[in-house]
Amino acid sequence: MMRSMYTAATGMKGQQLYMDTISNNLSNVNTNTYKRQNIQFKDLMYQTIKEPGTRNPEGSVAPAGIQVGLGVRTGAITRNFEQGSLKNTGNDTDVAIKGEGFFQVALPGGGVAYTRDGQFHRSSDGVLRTSEGHPVYPEIIIPEGYSSIEISAEGHVIAVSDDADDSRNIELGQFELAQFINPSGLNSIGNNLYLETEGSGMPLLSTPGRDGMGELAHQHVEGSNVDMVDEMVGMISAQRAYEIVSKAITTSEDMLQTATGLKR
Repeated sequence: MMRSMYTAATGMKGQQLYMDTISNNLSNVNTNTYKRQNIQFKDLMYQTIKEPGTRNPEGSVAPAGIQVGLGVRTGAITRNFEQGSLKNTGNDTDVAIKGEGFFQVALPGGGVAYTRDGQFHRSSDGVLRTSEGHPVYPEIIIPEGYSSIEISAEGHVIAVSDDADDSRNIELGQFELAQFINPSGLNSIGNNLYLETEGSGMPLLSTPGRDGMGELAHQHVEGSNVDMVDEMVGMISAQRAYEIVSKAITTSEDMLQTATGLKR
């Protein structure tokens, strides 16, 4: 009787974690480039009372055994890197990736982080940075006398002169994108940033539009890929499953109470 209670408890914990994942997805429905998380469950070990294929006393082979499951566990929480919708902002320093790839930004400690969020800003020193102040890598600097930039689909960054003389327009550099064999293996550190891990593999670098990399959309940002309908359906499913599993615990407790009452 106690086995069923502990087994049902693992189900309640699993559904609670499922609800936590859904809550995080819904909370980030308006977060630029947020990629929704999916939870994966796996069954736990089994208590084998009778091995499948064992021989009966009569000498025949039993076609099935007796195994009692002991619950569920969370196998993984993965990210779905499906493309989010693109929104036009009209901001010269905004750029979105149409397809595969990540922008590279330099971290204060000297490392490199990866992001899909191309809502960049021009700092006081002219450097193109994220909203947290991380500079784009390789670095792009907008010189004085140029108030706007143009970014081509291939990632070329052109500084547009403040006067009407096109001959003063200069190329500042080019965006370089990174891709991973297993992007689900990236380590999310918040602020729309990811770090390379052994699970993701090493970054494959190339320019936009080449080697399978997506092209860039200037003056656009990528939105979240959270589907509100899917999340609401998942929320209902998690709630009902939690209720049913909790009912299994109360039923087991009632059965245990009945068993202990037989002595009366």
